[in-house]
Amino acid sequence: MKKTKSRSSNRKVNVAVVGLGFMGVTHIKAYQQIPGARLVAVCDAVRLPVNGVLGGAGGNIGDQNAVNLGRNLRTYRKFEELLADLDVELIDLCVPTSLHAPQAIAALRAGKHVICEKPLARNPAIAREIVKAAKAAKGFFMPAMCMRFWPGWAWLKELATKKTYGKILAARFRRVSAPPGWSRSTYFKGSDSGGALLDLHIHDTDFVQFLFGRPKSVFSTGLSRFTGAVDHVVTQYQVTGGATVHAEGSWLLMQGFNMGYTVMFERATADFDLARGADALRLDERGKPSRVVKLKGPDGYSGELRHMIQAIETGKAPTVVTAQDGLSAVEICAAEEKSVKTGRVVAL
Repeated sequence: MKKTKSRSSNRKVNVAVVGLGFMGVTHIKAYQQIPGARLVAVCDAVRLPVNGVLGGAGGNIGDQNAVNLGRNLRTYRKFEELLADLDVELIDLCVPTSLHAPQAIAALRAGKHVICEKPLARNPAIAREIVKAAKAAKGFFMPAMCMRFWPGWAWLKELATKKTYGKILAARFRRVSAPPGWSRSTYFKGSDSGGALLDLHIHDTDFVQFLFGRPKSVFSTGLSRFTGAVDHVVTQYQVTGGATVHAEGSWLLMQGFNMGYTVMFERATADFDLARGADALRLDERGKPSRVVKLKGPDGYSGELRHMIQAIETGKAPTVVTAQDGLSAVEICAAEEKSVKTGRVVAL
């Protein structure tokens, strides 16, 4: 495993966020809550803070409030100028998918640590180039697969690992949304974005492999409505152990966003529905009354960024999600896309 020199525990990691849309603003707000992180620079070709204040951006989770970055923050319109900033240690890429590979590879070659939003790339071939660069780099690289850290999902992974209620017999995941109301020129170009399949559904595809390992095959049905790519998908995953597992992802809602799961263990059922608010997660154990599980801790955005900051502080590479995991998620989604087009089971 790659290892870099550990840092002094009382020194902060200097961070630059690239791309100041919804996800960039979300990451900035998370860094402001992480003691070990210091935001020193931002980069965007179009949108920059005005007098230290960056306006909010719409999204499906999180608030849309403006964020005060202070007046000492360095701002860049050109990514190449940011790379030359020797003070920046970690570059956080929240740019459109088509920019992930060129910017991630350039940052890694410049000796930076890199965290990159999902999906790594539009197709596996491009994603493999990022993984290749990450293996050769001295800095760490991590895909931002936030559901591995999300309260309720991380809790579910722990139950499965410990077999608290026995093995999983069946699992259903669901992530559905109205089409993005922001950056439509980017999202609605399916040849670049991959539609809902790669922007939204990939979270559940990745979590399926996190729970069960890489699927043996997929069978998917779906359709395109906005992007020319897959905007609604339902996938059946063949997984090791024989559990029945499927997931739905969609941009076809008229309004709003919801995510959830129902997972049936041998001795319990866990059910998460975002629409229930503070009572989102319910657990039914054999022989006991149904109960609400109250979740603690930061959201998945903060969780993933804390994990990356800790990796840099300790000099030990991220372990919860790796570059290879990010590539595998793209490969599985590519198989799902092929299955939608052909109507056939696609082996992995």
